[in-house]
Amino acid sequence: MEFTKMHGLGNDFVVIFGEQALPHNVAELAEKYCNRFFGIGADGLVYILPSDIADYKMRIINSDGSEAEQCGNAIRCVSKYLYDHGYVQKEHITIETLGAGAQAVHLQLKDGQVDKVTVDMGEPVLEGIKIPTAVDAKTVVNYPVEVDGREFRFTAVSMGNPHCVIYVDDAVSFDLGTWGPKLEVHPLFPKKVNVEFATVHDRGKVDMRVWERGAGPTLACGTGACATLVSSVLNGSTDRSAWISLKGGDLFIEWNEEDNHVYMTGPAAVVYKGTLEG
Repeated sequence: MEFTKMHGLGNDFVVIFGEQALPHNVAELAEKYCNRFFGIGADGLVYILPSDIADYKMRIINSDGSEAEQCGNAIRCVSKYLYDHGYVQKEHITIETLGAGAQAVHLQLKDGQVDKVTVDMGEPVLEGIKIPTAVDAKTVVNYPVEVDGREFRFTAVSMGNPHCVIYVDDAVSFDLGTWGPKLEVHPLFPKKVNVEFATVHDRGKVDMRVWERGAGPTLACGTGACATLVSSVLNGSTDRSAWISLKGGDLFIEWNEEDNHVYMTGPAAVVYKGTLEG
């Protein structure tokens, strides 16, 4: 089976095209192939499958074998793969995901290949129960959560998958490995949660580091960047568009006031191609 290793700002994936459905042992395969010492190494295994409602469907299996409903970096990689290989020949396409249905994607080309991708990430879900959290409120903004005797304040957003955004003095040097995994499985989050630690520089720039549910620390998270922008607007910290600076690079995020949709723009890249055996 052929694969392509791709990444969006360092959030990397093993991309597989040509299957009609997920294999029955996909969780086992994800753990095997995503292992960075005994496998290919990646944050997730991504299958590009046929779709009845969009040009193609994307399914994302995290490195621990769990399935993600949505992934902003992966959808950019999938879009680039499809255009650069000639499976789509238009600059406006749709990709189906579990968390958001058919998503509109605009491809920005350079020298005949995809350079940057803008994705309509849909409307953010802000109601506590629907995100889901255990907080029954219309919005969950600056809400307290205690872990090992330390209190954090988080804002909850779903971008097809659940996020909690926590503001800290210095996101770049924050101890992600200590607090991320504990918050991920906190009882306030019944389906676990992606955890973003953010520092607002000004109304147009935010530093963010992420602990991804099912994958751990990653260099970038597209849905997390979107959730961080929405959270920052809700907290009055930024304008409705801003650059979100992640460890692997920057994403431009806009929360459009007219349609209430969040739009993400960023790059995607091919690392190498190979063949899977066994």
